[in-house]
Amino acid sequence: MKIAFTTLGCKLNFAETSTYRRALLEAGAEAVGWNIPADAYLINTCAVTEHAEKKSRNLIQRAHRLAPEAAIYVTGCYAELRGGEIGLLPGVRRVFGAGEKGRIAGVIREDLGLGSGGDIPGDTLPAWSSGERTRSFLKVQDGCDNFCAYCTVPFARGRSRNLPVCALVQQAAGIASRGIREVVLTGVNTGDFGRSTGENFLSLLQALDKVEGIDRYRISSIEPNLLTDEIIDWIASGTKVLPHFHIPLQSGSDTLLRRVGRRYDTALFASRIDKVRSAMEHPGGRKVFFGIDVIVGLPGETEELFEETYRFLAERIRPAFLHVFPYSRRPGTRAALWPDQVQDRVKTERVARLEALSDKLHAEFVAANKGLRAPVLWESTVRDGMMSGFTDNYIKVTRPYDRTLVGTITEETI
Repeated sequence: MKIAFTTLGCKLNFAETSTYRRALLEAGAEAVGWNIPADAYLINTCAVTEHAEKKSRNLIQRAHRLAPEAAIYVTGCYAELRGGEIGLLPGVRRVFGAGEKGRIAGVIREDLGLGSGGDIPGDTLPAWSSGERTRSFLKVQDGCDNFCAYCTVPFARGRSRNLPVCALVQQAAGIASRGIREVVLTGVNTGDFGRSTGENFLSLLQALDKVEGIDRYRISSIEPNLLTDEIIDWIASGTKVLPHFHIPLQSGSDTLLRRVGRRYDTALFASRIDKVRSAMEHPGGRKVFFGIDVIVGLPGETEELFEETYRFLAERIRPAFLHVFPYSRRPGTRAALWPDQVQDRVKTERVARLEALSDKLHAEFVAANKGLRAPVLWESTVRDGMMSGFTDNYIKVTRPYDRTLVGTITEETI
């Protein structure tokens, strides 16, 4: 039986899709490309923006046009929030909500005649990706308790929860047994790890650091108020966790941060950046990579408040990269009901300004590291005879392809 997989959205979704894929291939299914007619399609959807929902819907319709007799299975955030309307689309066999992810592989196996069983008990699906030879995304946490005014994630993924440290250490050991050297720790609110097991994120990092065969860990995203001095100091003491932090800011205006219910202000955010830099940067050494999430056009974002965000990023924080999103009005959220919505053309202009700033800041970051030596993990992708890899502080380096280097770490000059 041929099955095609596709994924929209976050690294968490990619880790989950990879887990479903492994289970189905082990049961005898054959994975085929998305553009090839198949017996079944599994679509892992996103609903973070209206555009993501539309794209998810289009993929479902495209699969049906490609193979009208195929069974289409839909999961992910769009499936949880709009399951009723998805179930009415032609070709859709099953829609799996957030609480049914452990049943997906088993249900599809039975439907395709590949045998019964395969259900995973519990409310937190263990998940890690295995599509790359050098890097894996390991899901360490799911859900969120914050309920920010603009966000549907707590409704789509549920409350904050996690597997215990011991289970995640076992998964990391399994990843290492495949020869994968780098693990990216993913979650909806990664730093909130331990909410359901009485543990904490630092204890997880310390346990994973001891797993043999894994040389590098990256933290995919962590809220600034959860990036504690203890975590920073431990990472800086000489561990496998890399000098690469992705931290959501969303707005550089304290007025907007308070209004949407973020659990920090710009002073706390800046203090976390300062702490990391003082602990991990040294004269003449490599700089820490900071990637920052920003939402432009939140309701009530005047030109003055946007300028506060711009100045905060350009003058105070100066990160290596900005991940910029235009605010998308999400039904069911408090912010969707606020009257002072920002016009789309204004959002577009502000996104362009911050993306231009991001390009400038990234160029300056690379220039500040130029000429320094850094460890590079080489990847298997070949383009025009060249291979690439990333330094520990996430600078892309290229060289002529050499098969013997794939999956190895070498010291290179940036």
